Amino acid sequence: MSTGENMSEVGGAAAAEDEERRRQRTLEEALEVQSLRRIISAYLNYPEAAEEDVRRYERSFRKLSPAHKALLPHYPMKFQQLRRCIATNSYFIFNMLQAFEPPLDMSQDLDCCDDLHHEHASGHHCLSEQRNSCCSPAPSSGANCCSRPEEACQGEGSHMRMMSTGEPISEETTTGGSHDRPVDTSRNEENDRATLQHDAPECNGDVSAPNDWLDPSIQLHVPLVDVDKVRCIVRNIVRDWAAEGQKERDECYKPILEELDSQFPNRSKERAPACLVPGAGLGRLALEISRLGFMSQGNEFSYYMMICSSFILNHAETVGDWTIYPWIHSNCNSLSDSDQLRPVPIPDIHPASAGITEGFSMCGGDFVEVYSDASQEGYWDAVVTCFFIDTAHNIVEYIETISKILKDGGVWINLGPLLYHFADMYGQEDEMSIELSLEDVKRVATQYGFEFEKEKTIETTYTTNPRSMMQNHYSAAFWTARKRSKATTDERVSNLSRADDLVEVLKNL
Repeated sequence: MSTGENMSEVGGAAAAEDEERRRQRTLEEALEVQSLRRIISAYLNYPEAAEEDVRRYERSFRKLSPAHKALLPHYPMKFQQLRRCIATNSYFIFNMLQAFEPPLDMSQDLDCCDDLHHEHASGHHCLSEQRNSCCSPAPSSGANCCSRPEEACQGEGSHMRMMSTGEPISEETTTGGSHDRPVDTSRNEENDRATLQHDAPECNGDVSAPNDWLDPSIQLHVPLVDVDKVRCIVRNIVRDWAAEGQKERDECYKPILEELDSQFPNRSKERAPACLVPGAGLGRLALEISRLGFMSQGNEFSYYMMICSSFILNHAETVGDWTIYPWIHSNCNSLSDSDQLRPVPIPDIHPASAGITEGFSMCGGDFVEVYSDASQEGYWDAVVTCFFIDTAHNIVEYIETISKILKDGGVWINLGPLLYHFADMYGQEDEMSIELSLEDVKRVATQYGFEFEKEKTIETTYTTNPRSMMQNHYSAAFWTARKRSKATTDERVSNLSRADDLVEVLKNL
């Protein structure tokens, strides 16, 4: 075979590989658009799904005998109050969606992936329909509320969208149902006008918005389990951004912040230590770490979370800018109707004027995928994980990644339970879930160079209604572990080897 023929074959193979990569990127982007479109549809289906709940309550009430109805004369008024609360929540949600700038073309044709099925995880901590790209935008009103740390969040598969004074400053693009009944997004407008007589703006599922990607014609009918995730986000808002959530934040965030403060006593804003917060959720912990004088970056995998955190971080104009009703979706364990129907103003602080340190950012993507990039190795002075490590398919991989990205001598501060996210994925045999005991977690961490300096148990709740008759409490593990230098680790391994040799000698005596 001639040299020319060899070169032609090589060139043809390279072209085929390039074409396959392009096809794969197109498919991955289409899948991400489909996932994002489904999440947006879940938000938009919220009012109709909530209204159906109220109609169900009304149907049950109508089945009562006249004598029993007479004992509950306030119930019809409660149903109307619920509708007013739903409308107020919907108003917040639709404002949030209108402010969201999708990182992808939401109008593209998705025929290439129509045959793919969606898996529904019923996991805890509201991690759900997730993605591995896109950095959330940053600040409003000129404050640098979300600019990225140098070299951070540039891993393969991440899609960056950063903003400083409301304008994008850089953009990198890479492409990287348990319930069968669809949710009807249509609403009876006449009925809405009759029932939503209140001070909050009227809202329904067919919101008219300037955003083309909010056009009802490209929205999906989603299972009710997706709408449940929206309700979970509303409860998370209380945890992170309401005065009512202060108790939980004191239980979970305060020990972490105090430990960070003591670990880096001589920090300066000119050379602020870099701290990563995987599983940052709605961003409050990452923001509080920034306020302490750290270059803080939150990492989040869920579009549900990122859409909401971006809105609060970047678009809140004042304290108490919005009102939500987070506890209306359950009639169980309520002490009174007024407790269930109470309003919660948010946010309790104004993020853009909270005194954050330059470099604060939120980065979207899968933790392992984004932070396995070579630029992240040995970059971070501290990694903080709060209710996060049990969201892994493979917790060993999480620990390995945390070890890799920490500098020698860097600290890993953790707080949370081990309620493994994928532990109960019945009927999905291919769903990997490594579920270690706390003892095994610590043993694995030791093998990756960590030395545990502080350990204790902290009693706490998670997105719990403080006035509910039922409170789920966690006995959360809290620790500070320091990454030993490679030289120290090698020396310990050598000492262990010599100790093993000594044991063998003694056995032979």
